[in-house]
Amino acid sequence: MDDSSAATSTSAVAPGKSHYVVLDGLRGVASLLVVVFHLFEAYADNDPQKQIINHGYLAVDFFFLLSGFVIAYAYDDRWGRMTQWGFYKRRLIRLQPMIVLGSLIGAALFWFQDFSVFPKVAGASTGQVLLVMLLGALMIPLPKSADIRGWDEIYPLNGPAWSLFYEYVANILYAVGVRKLSNRGLGILVAVGGAALVGLAVFGARGDLIGGWALDASGIQIGLSRVLFPFFAGVLLMRLGTRIVVRHAFLLCSLLLVVSLSLPRIGGTEHLWLNGLYEAGCIILLFPLIVAIGAGEKREEGASIRVARFFGDLSYPLYITHYPLIYIYTGWVVDRKVPGAEGALVGAGVFVASVALAYASLRLYDIPVRRMLSARLLARRGSEVGAETSSA
Repeated sequence: MDDSSAATSTSAVAPGKSHYVVLDGLRGVASLLVVVFHLFEAYADNDPQKQIINHGYLAVDFFFLLSGFVIAYAYDDRWGRMTQWGFYKRRLIRLQPMIVLGSLIGAALFWFQDFSVFPKVAGASTGQVLLVMLLGALMIPLPKSADIRGWDEIYPLNGPAWSLFYEYVANILYAVGVRKLSNRGLGILVAVGGAALVGLAVFGARGDLIGGWALDASGIQIGLSRVLFPFFAGVLLMRLGTRIVVRHAFLLCSLLLVVSLSLPRIGGTEHLWLNGLYEAGCIILLFPLIVAIGAGEKREEGASIRVARFFGDLSYPLYITHYPLIYIYTGWVVDRKVPGAEGALVGAGVFVASVALAYASLRLYDIPVRRMLSARLLARRGSEVGAETSSA
């Protein structure tokens, strides 16, 4: 199980600033790929050699890179008139409402997940589920001893929320001190993070970068390694002003992203390090290139831009609400040994349902709740700039 953090949008980053609509759209493309990856994962038998959309879990690293870029774009020049608490309020308004909803949906659908692939579901009491739901809504990570599913997730009702935990960690590090670093200092930090990432990917036991959702030494190492390089590389990329202007940027970047995440696993079981080298190369070289191309497109009109804007709006709700449906689908496929043809038909329905749920969550809950919170918490106070209804 893996997923991506799709939570940082460039829409309404600050008064007077243009929007990187293509980057928002790429976040949406990656979110759609994540759903497809999770649907295929039900047939992989925990064997990475069998996985379709094989490198789909790298979407989380792509999102961390996007988040760092957009956070620096939105906030680097605002610290003279914004306190740390002002920054944290904006991040909480952007992230927390959908985290709460994802935890609620996860609890509501937990009772439909009594499959053998989830060994602890049947023994979970109503009180335990409600407590885990509350802790998940507050983003309090759970140790393995508190797991009520059996997959060692820090958020057992909605596993993908693990990447939001590390998103918060990166945001706090940025606000506390990294934002003050010179480009040289930031470059050193990024280089160290890149070395850690390569070490994990190339010399790790699996030859890949999947993981980060368990609260143990290995899970924490993976989670920190996966967030530190891409997030702060995104900050550095924004500061350096690297932009590549090409025609049809959204289409080109989408194709690059789809192909890079969908290629078969490299090296087989005999040369795991080759796959790790490929994945490290995607994060360190290819993903920054995609972001630089996406950032080079500043148009805000046109058919492709409208598609990109829609995908961008959908990305975070899709990310944070789809996985409770995937739990049910995975349990059904594995327990009943569902043939591929039947599973594909139902999987298509799950995909459509995931998109519909995300869109309804966006329109009926996320937008109005963030608008209300922004009006109440981000009103002008002294020199601190206020209201954002959809901040980065």
